[in-house]
Amino acid sequence: MADHDSHDKIYSRVFVALCVFTVLSAIADLFKEATPAVVGVVVLAIAVAKATCVMLFFMHLKWERGWKYVLLAPTTILAIGLPIALMPDIGWSYYHRVPTETMIEAGHHGDSDGADDDGNP
Repeated sequence: MADHDSHDKIYSRVFVALCVFTVLSAIADLFKEATPAVVGVVVLAIAVAKATCVMLFFMHLKWERGWKYVLLAPTTILAIGLPIALMPDIGWSYYHRVPTETMIEAGHHGDSDGADDDGNP
């Protein structure tokens, strides 16, 4: 019975911590007009803290053995490697568009109205 009471205390403390983190996140969000970059970092840090609490206590990872790192390592490698692998195809070409030969031949130089340099459609 003592073990059950200790788990209840732990879950109650984690619940209170998650509530406090949620309130802090809502308070930080009120200041987003003044310093949006700082607020974004603060809210993201609070979200990571909340996710860590949930993973450690509600998913019982705090009491698991070292095998969780065996599962975490490939996931981390893929999570880092996938954006790096896709950067040349998606990242750079999306933000650095260069007119292709067909666009130049058709007379489209990136104008949004579709007209050529003389104003003709």
